[in-house]
Amino acid sequence: MAVINARALPTGPFRFIALDVETACGDSGSICQIGLACVGADNQIETWASYVDPEQPFAAFNIELHGIGPDTVARAPTFPVIWEFLLPFLSMHHLVQHSNFDRRAIAAACKVYCLPSPDLSWSDSVRIARQAWPEFKGHGGHGLGHLKTALGLEFTHHDAGEDARAAALVVLKAEARLELSFEKIAETNRKAQMSFLL
Repeated sequence: MAVINARALPTGPFRFIALDVETACGDSGSICQIGLACVGADNQIETWASYVDPEQPFAAFNIELHGIGPDTVARAPTFPVIWEFLLPFLSMHHLVQHSNFDRRAIAAACKVYCLPSPDLSWSDSVRIARQAWPEFKGHGGHGLGHLKTALGLEFTHHDAGEDARAAALVVLKAEARLELSFEKIAETNRKAQMSFLL
């Protein structure tokens, strides 16, 4: 059996956790990498990432996009293994995704493996960015590619850990720009078990 990334998960609780996935092909459930960026009370970010064996063929387009292929995931855990490891940790925190793709991918992967649909607390950093920088609409937009340039972010696009960190940075910069806390701009009434107890 493949083992999960030996580096332990960051120690929480955290204000929120940004999550990003990469997929092997056009099937949104074909997760081949998952990354987390955990934001502490002091706004320091701790990242964690692992490759995932999607047990599906890789498409050439996806390999070209993120550089992950069959050899990369040859000894990686499958989604059920890594999800059993991550779910208790994620359930205790509020999650951020940049667009709705990551939430859909998690739900799709759970469906592929006949796992229960996860009941998690989510916000979208694209929506948060639209609040903070409405002037970007029609002038590059609010995707991570444009935000990287416009906000001076440094990260490697299409790496799950790096994209998760970028989403977390977008939220932190939005908090500063709007002079509002994450709780005020998260656009949800749902709170995870521990996120806001700091």
